[in-house]
Amino acid sequence: MSAPVTVLSITGWCRNGSTVIGNVLGEVPGVVHVGELHFLWKNSTGRGVNDRCGCGVPLTGCPLWSAVLPVGRPVGVSADAHAVEVIRRQRARLRTRHTWRVLRRGTQDADTRAHAALLGAVYREVAARTGARLVVDSTKIPGESALLPHVPGVEPYWLHLVRDPRAVAHSWREPKDYVYAMSATRSTAYWHGFNLASAAINRRHPRRSTFLRYEDFTADPAGVVDALLRLVGADPAGNPVRGRTVELRGNHTVTGNPDRFRTGPTLIRDRDDGWRRTLTGRQRAAVAVLAWPLSTRYGYRSGGPAVIRPGTATARAGETER
Repeated sequence: MSAPVTVLSITGWCRNGSTVIGNVLGEVPGVVHVGELHFLWKNSTGRGVNDRCGCGVPLTGCPLWSAVLPVGRPVGVSADAHAVEVIRRQRARLRTRHTWRVLRRGTQDADTRAHAALLGAVYREVAARTGARLVVDSTKIPGESALLPHVPGVEPYWLHLVRDPRAVAHSWREPKDYVYAMSATRSTAYWHGFNLASAAINRRHPRRSTFLRYEDFTADPAGVVDALLRLVGADPAGNPVRGRTVELRGNHTVTGNPDRFRTGPTLIRDRDDGWRRTLTGRQRAAVAVLAWPLSTRYGYRSGGPAVIRPGTATARAGETER
């Protein structure tokens, strides 16, 4: 029997920096970042917001995903019909609000068993075709991430990634390429719910999970990448970050922030305070109310920047959330 595929699942709410962290990790030898795998079936059949792979071509024409998409599809079932069934299972059993049920009950129903089997087959096919030992999945949907211990042929790890809710609200304020806009109130309500569910996964699997603030990554990107590689048993010698710069090549991300298409030398910027210029007083107040008490627990001060203590970024990335 072949060795299990190591999967690092990034959880948390959208616009938290998972795309750049995933793409940086994807430059490590033996690592592939697949982007938000949850949306593979939706996007490949025209039901999602975009159908392009990170390599720039439609998913159905991508050399990787065109070969992976037939995996797990029953004989005689069309790609469209298969996608409809996969999406139905995801919505019925694996949304964020289902996280606690999945953690308690695992695969006690037929839908979750079927989806676990499909995910296992897909992860193994991706690893086989790319030669990767580690698959980074930045889907960020805790309900699906909680299923990983029941996915056959997979050795799971979790990264709960959090970003200042004010910076997240700032990021959502304008549409970007295929990504729609969202109000500060709505984005923060999602921020709170997704992070509560992500924290529940980390509590259940403390030895295989870690908590990281995006601001700590930008403060010490090389140190944080080292810590993440150690978490999953990978060699930090493959860390591609030099100072604050990384050379990004093409990737095969299913979806994510449109910045996933950027290649070449990339500077990881340390400042994340654009919200100071764009959020109104009313929006800041709404974010403060809706994000509390998690925002305080995570070190985001009301009216001020994230609290980053010198020399702690690397250590924080290797700690489990309490």
